[in-house]
Amino acid sequence: MERVLRVLEYAKVKAQIREHVSSSLGKQRLEELHPSVELEEVHRWQKETAEGATVLRLKGQVPLGGIFDVTAHAKRAKIGGALSASELNEVASTIYGGRRLKKFLVTMFAEEEIGIPLLFGYAEQVVPLTDVEHAIKQCIDDNGHVLDSASPALRTIRQQIRSYESGVRSKLESMTRSTSTQKMLSDAIITIRNDRFVIPVKQEYRGSFGGIVHDQSASGATLFIEPQAVVTLNNQLREAKGKEEREVERILAELSEEVALVADEILLNLSVLASLDFIFAKARYAKQIKATEPKLNEKGYMYIKKARHPLLEDDEVVPIDIELGGSYRSLIITGPNTGGKTVTLKTVGLLTLMAQSGLHIPGEDDSELAVFKQVFADIGDEQSIEQSLSTFSSHMTNIVDILSKVDFQSLVLFDELGAGTDPTEGAALAISILDDVYNRGACVVATTHYSELKGYAYNREGAMNASVEFNVETLRPTYRLLIGVPGRSNAFAISRRLGLDERIIDKAKEQIDSETNQIESMIASLETSQKSAESEWSEAQAIRNEADRLRRELTEELERFEERKEQLLKEAEEKAEKAVQQAKEEAEMIIEELRDLQKEGISVKEHQIIDAKKHLDLATPSLTPKQKKVKKVAAKAMQNIEAGDEVKVLSFGQKGFVVEKMSDEEFQVQIGIMKMKVKKDDLQLIDKPKQVETKPMAMIRGNDHHVKAELDLRGERYEDAMRLVEKYIDDALLAGYHQVSIIHGKGSGALRKGVKQLLKKHPQVKNERDGGMNEGGLGNTVVELK
Repeated sequence: MERVLRVLEYAKVKAQIREHVSSSLGKQRLEELHPSVELEEVHRWQKETAEGATVLRLKGQVPLGGIFDVTAHAKRAKIGGALSASELNEVASTIYGGRRLKKFLVTMFAEEEIGIPLLFGYAEQVVPLTDVEHAIKQCIDDNGHVLDSASPALRTIRQQIRSYESGVRSKLESMTRSTSTQKMLSDAIITIRNDRFVIPVKQEYRGSFGGIVHDQSASGATLFIEPQAVVTLNNQLREAKGKEEREVERILAELSEEVALVADEILLNLSVLASLDFIFAKARYAKQIKATEPKLNEKGYMYIKKARHPLLEDDEVVPIDIELGGSYRSLIITGPNTGGKTVTLKTVGLLTLMAQSGLHIPGEDDSELAVFKQVFADIGDEQSIEQSLSTFSSHMTNIVDILSKVDFQSLVLFDELGAGTDPTEGAALAISILDDVYNRGACVVATTHYSELKGYAYNREGAMNASVEFNVETLRPTYRLLIGVPGRSNAFAISRRLGLDERIIDKAKEQIDSETNQIESMIASLETSQKSAESEWSEAQAIRNEADRLRRELTEELERFEERKEQLLKEAEEKAEKAVQQAKEEAEMIIEELRDLQKEGISVKEHQIIDAKKHLDLATPSLTPKQKKVKKVAAKAMQNIEAGDEVKVLSFGQKGFVVEKMSDEEFQVQIGIMKMKVKKDDLQLIDKPKQVETKPMAMIRGNDHHVKAELDLRGERYEDAMRLVEKYIDDALLAGYHQVSIIHGKGSGALRKGVKQLLKKHPQVKNERDGGMNEGGLGNTVVELK
């Protein structure tokens, strides 16, 4: 496997990922990266990368700063070693970084409700260790300096140190400022030698100050002397600094003990943080190369859409579609040198290794790759002078090793199979090797120059030809991979473009047998057909995409229409309920009035009871047209459904027509452009085809059974009421009525006024008057018709 990783330049991909790692922990995890052969493990790795990409897409960045590899610190503290202030600082910073990253991921998972269960699982494993972090931060500042507040003793000692330093400096400054001593000094400054304050004295005045000589200049002209007057103070200062050093050591030892108590938790956190850093590095790399998550399988099938080699620049690489392991397991690629055959071969191998390493691949969505147990590659010239191996021998040695290990769970890549020896023997050997690999069930991609292998795929089941396209006009390869078309020789065309005499080209063509010419012609025809098919497919795909878009828009519009309809029906039901409630209240009032009359001893005449009943009938709301339609639909739902009926598919909420009655319980229904089989229980009858009926004219007039002698306009809008009055008068005339009542209620009087104005202008109205005491009074207008 190591040889395959080297040949396919796997290390260069890891080098690109290294640029996106945030800590040494992630770098170490990256160095350990190796393709897995277990589908479940690869699938988990891919999902981790996908979740990392989701976080980056939504948040832009992840808080991974301040994390150090403190493995050695934790282990040394665990066995009783004392950590330095800077090491303790790194421990506290790492604890804080882990806690901050944990909060970031847990909050994102809870609030945004995005699908990052794997990252959430990692975050849940991080132990906060807040007490240890705070203990360190209270004693050590960001620069690794132990603070005075670390302990009361340390504060006292440092106060003494500052006091002693101030005293020493004060005495020495008085000496340097004195005019009598300035001439004895090389410079009027105070400096430090051997951690003691001294002044620079000229050699000839050595005995004027007494004290201790700590150092001298290179020339010997200046001596650095600690005057006798400050020796005692310097001794006290030195003793205080010794106490400070011991107190600092004690504080660091205590903090190291606290770290030792949680060393195992720190090591666990480091492992989790290393995984998270590595996952986000993979996600950043996927974003950089515009990679997508591939589907995975163990069937040896791969289909990569618009695959790109990740190590090539975008302006240098031409995306290719690669399919293998379905109807064919052997892909034979032919074409000219520098045409991109080897790049195609390496792209297949490297993308397979990347996918099995949990890396997203540079290709379009819905690409699919297989998880192979073994990947073999024989690519490049490995001629060895030291081993006295020729190119052919070197390749064959590698191929022999491959054939000894290959099985049905292997991917094999051969570059220029059979090259380096006699063409006839090399081609025969190549065919035999391909047959052997195919018979073992492995997937194989091979590149070759041999014309004999161009016909290989046509004579072998499970094999497919492919070629790298070459533009004869520009004399350059296009790097496009054509599946199903073998590469053809372009020697004659290229020679003609370069100006070779046509006579020489014709003579060369005569040297080629007719069978070879027929093959070349067939290949040329296949290339033309392939290009035509690709063009037509692209056009069809564009039309299909447009159709899908229109279908989605129509579906959304229909859904909005249905929602609006349901809303209007609901409003109508609410309005009807209010009307019923109003009717009940009015009925109660009428009954109460009758009871009051009886209590007062007033006899209620028959016409009064009839009038009260009439008011009670008028108080009962009639269904609006929409409500009638709803009741009609409800009734039709119980009817038999036949072909041609308009129905509603309840599970979809869509209307359609019954095309065919398959059985008593199943129907074929067309919704828009779609036809489907639907159970009877899932259908609601909307309407049946209208039947045209003709009735005798004599039946229209006098049919008073369908036209009442009164019209109730209460609750109607003004414009609707006027239209109803006009239609009602026409219906009443046809029904043979001479007198009718129009009930408009009292209200604001606007409806009553409008009705009377209309009646005065109507040519069929003979007379109109307000209703009497027993006819509703001002709330009713009695109309006499001509």
